[in-house]
Amino acid sequence: MIRLFHVSDVHFGAEDPDAIAWFGERVAAERPDAVIMTGDLTMRATRGEFQRGGDWLRSLGVPVTLEVGNHDIPYYWDPFRRLLAPYQRYAAVEKMIERELDLPGVTIVPLKTTARAQWRWNWSKGRVSAGSLRKALAMIAAAPKDRLIFVAAHHPLIEGGTKGTASTRHGDSALTALAEAGADAVMSGHVHDPFDVPVERSGRTIRMIGAGTLSKRVRNSPPAFNEIRIRNGAFETIARTMPGDTASAGETVRVTDVAKDPARA
Repeated sequence: MIRLFHVSDVHFGAEDPDAIAWFGERVAAERPDAVIMTGDLTMRATRGEFQRGGDWLRSLGVPVTLEVGNHDIPYYWDPFRRLLAPYQRYAAVEKMIERELDLPGVTIVPLKTTARAQWRWNWSKGRVSAGSLRKALAMIAAAPKDRLIFVAAHHPLIEGGTKGTASTRHGDSALTALAEAGADAVMSGHVHDPFDVPVERSGRTIRMIGAGTLSKRVRNSPPAFNEIRIRNGAFETIARTMPGDTASAGETVRVTDVAKDPARA
C-alpha cells in the first residue's frame, strides 16, 4: 500500500503552531511514502517565510513535492517584483517545487494554476494557461499506463461546494481534458476546507480532492490534511482533522475503493 499525505495552505507567517506540530507528529509516527503540498506555503512570499517553510518540509524526513500558490508570489503592493521577478525568493524550497516522485502505482503530475496578473480584479483566483495544460497532458501521456494519475494544483479547477471559491479560469475545460487524458484525481488547496467530489467527464469519473489548512485562517473546518491510501489500482481518501474541542475533529472517510478505469490498464 502507498500512503500519501496531502497538505495545503500552511501559510508560514500566519501558520498555526499547534497544527504544524500535529502534522509533523503524524508524519513521524506513520511515515507516509510522500507529502504532496498543494501551495500557499507562505503568507506574503518573503524570504523568511520560505526559509521557515522549507526547513519545516525538510524536517519531515519523507519525499516532498510542492506546488506554488497565489500567496507564494509577491503581493499586489510589490507590483514590480510580482510581474518581473515573482520567483526570486524561492531559493529555500526550489528543489521541492514540482519535484518528481518515484512512487509505485501512482504518478503525480503538476499543474500550475497561479498567475502573476489577470484581466480581472482578483488575481488570487485560479487560471489554467494553455501552456500549463499542455505540459500536464504531455506528462500524463508519458506516464506508465497501469498507474493512477493524480494531478496536483493549487486552485480547485471547479468549485467543490466550500465556503471559499477558486473561480478558476479555464478550469472546467482543463478538467475535461485531464479526464479524457486519463487523470484519476485532481488534488488542490486554496479554499481551506477539505472536500472530495466525483465529477463525470467524457464517460469517466475524476475526483476533485481538496485539502484543508494548517494555518490560523480556518473557515468551516478545523486544521486538516488528507491521507490518500493506494492499493491494487484503487485509492481512498481520508480527511484528517486536528483533535481538539470541536465536534468535527477526527477522521472522515471521504471516498473508498475508487478503482482505476480498467480500459486504461
